[in-house]
Amino acid sequence: MSERSLDAASLQMLRVAAGRGVETVWDRLERQQPQCGFGDLGLCCRHCVQGPCRIDPFGDGPQRGVCGATADTMVARGLLRAIAAGTAAHSGHAKHLAHVLAKVAGGSAKDYAVKDDAKLRAVAARLGVDGEGKDTLELARAVSQAALAEFSEKESPQAWAVSTLTHGRQEALGRLGAVPGGIDAAISEVMHRTTMGVDADPLNLLAGGLKCAVADYAGCHLATDLADILFGTPQPVVSEANLGVLKERAVNVALHGHNPVLSDLVVTAAGEVQQEARAAGAEEGINLVGICCTGNEVLMRHGVPPLTHAISQELPILTGALDAIIVDYQCIYPSLVQVAECYGTRVVTTMGIAKIPGATHLEVEEEKALEQSKEILRLAIVAFQARQGRPVEIPAVKTKVVAGFSTEAIVAALGKLSSEDPLKPLLDNIVNGNIQGVVLFAGCANVKVPQDRNFITMAAELLKRDVLLLATGCGAGAFARHGFLDPAATLRYAGPGLMAVLTAIGEANGLSGPLPPVLHMGSCVDNSRAVDVAVALANKLGVDLDRLPVVASAPEYTTEKAVSIGTWAVAAGLPVHLGVVPPVLGSRVVAETLTAGLKELTGGYFIVETDPLQAAARVYEAIQQRRAGLGLATRAFAEVG
Repeated sequence: MSERSLDAASLQMLRVAAGRGVETVWDRLERQQPQCGFGDLGLCCRHCVQGPCRIDPFGDGPQRGVCGATADTMVARGLLRAIAAGTAAHSGHAKHLAHVLAKVAGGSAKDYAVKDDAKLRAVAARLGVDGEGKDTLELARAVSQAALAEFSEKESPQAWAVSTLTHGRQEALGRLGAVPGGIDAAISEVMHRTTMGVDADPLNLLAGGLKCAVADYAGCHLATDLADILFGTPQPVVSEANLGVLKERAVNVALHGHNPVLSDLVVTAAGEVQQEARAAGAEEGINLVGICCTGNEVLMRHGVPPLTHAISQELPILTGALDAIIVDYQCIYPSLVQVAECYGTRVVTTMGIAKIPGATHLEVEEEKALEQSKEILRLAIVAFQARQGRPVEIPAVKTKVVAGFSTEAIVAALGKLSSEDPLKPLLDNIVNGNIQGVVLFAGCANVKVPQDRNFITMAAELLKRDVLLLATGCGAGAFARHGFLDPAATLRYAGPGLMAVLTAIGEANGLSGPLPPVLHMGSCVDNSRAVDVAVALANKLGVDLDRLPVVASAPEYTTEKAVSIGTWAVAAGLPVHLGVVPPVLGSRVVAETLTAGLKELTGGYFIVETDPLQAAARVYEAIQQRRAGLGLATRAFAEVG
């Protein structure tokens, strides 16, 4: 089992699964072997019914599809469709929030409210929406209209993209024709140009991919901004993580998916039905826990403990203590229903676009969401009563977590060191080398990689070399479960320079010690928060993003959403490490463009390295190259053992 995960709680539940004959994602991967080599290389196409077509990478078989498409065309088209799918997922999330804000402004969604008026006004000002004389609801209506306008085709560039980037980055993307006029229009254009008989030029296709990826960035930023407006901008919270947060004598309810529209209200509803749970025999009431990015959302805003993350989402059911899983959309395994059948766990789907056969479906409407949330929790209470007398096995594994590091929270914490110029301490310590650079860990967990190995190995190597680490999504979950979000871990992992900085900030903010060595910034759409920090630093230095010692890494990525995020990070000018080989090696043109050619156009490029120790070295080398370009002192990877 040890080759499957580094997480002790996951390993315990995998032994339970093996003993009881319960199939998990790891078992299904084994049964898929050998996986299609053509697909691994991107050399297959089924975009029309003359196919499916495939190209022989060794040159002995077919070199063109039925329509005449080459390997370069096939690979580029497949990559673009992945970018478009990722963009559709993030922007669908964003559009959902925009509609909710519009309903709040119109008075039809009375269970919701604008919780951060200051953020609302800051976003409005950034977009050029006049807030003078407008009350909160009037301004919310105007911002929601501006948000919804971002999806349709228009002559002006997307406000959520250009207003949040450096001027130099706006110009660079403009020269490449990579600033879209509308999010839905960018997705539609990719689907059109990758249709049989349209764009066959791999370089032209990749340029279209950059444009769609920038639309994804706009959707991510829009989603983050509107979530903060509706549910509050996160501030640091203390919680716990891993399967040990389950409680045998509580109604355990997991919130799973990606969108806080429902989960935030479930937190409120849980407070209102606690007595019902206790009356049903649950001595500890209702215990909410999080899975995946919905878990990140409620952790950041309410301190709800993260139970586990995408790859291991089936395992909490095996404890016998999980009474219900409430899901919205994205990264939700249909297999949850099959595992739950053996344990009585209620899987409740809540969105019309995300049903699972065998699950209980209760479609939530914003106009009556609070009452519906209570109804779902009552299903969990019934499930709790039904499991009484059955054995449970909850791993005694949990770790302390400090999360909630929004951009605003980071700036506020720095402001305790320098109130007039909050960014100065961060910038000064990058210049003097106490902080060598910054790495954003993002992306998913991938069953092809021993769970958490790449994240933990890379983080340990970079921290001792004084690299500041940020994390989102399932990457943040890996760090939570392995103790990297605990301030005590700074003393174990951080190099002397980084430790001094984190300690100074922590103590200035009333802590008895440092900040944690990894700063949890939120869900996968919240990668935009890290961009905001980078843009502020770049503007302070008077340079563009492509010169900053900042790197992104997706060591165990899985989804098309990660593909679109990685692509917009490269478009923003950042080196981006991938720890899983993308399906592009069937085309030398595409592979070389992504890893080298793009550097000439955007300053960003992909680093593909599956070995986590080698990956840490290459990421660190990219940071040192950026430092040298700024005239800052450099330090070799080998100087720290």
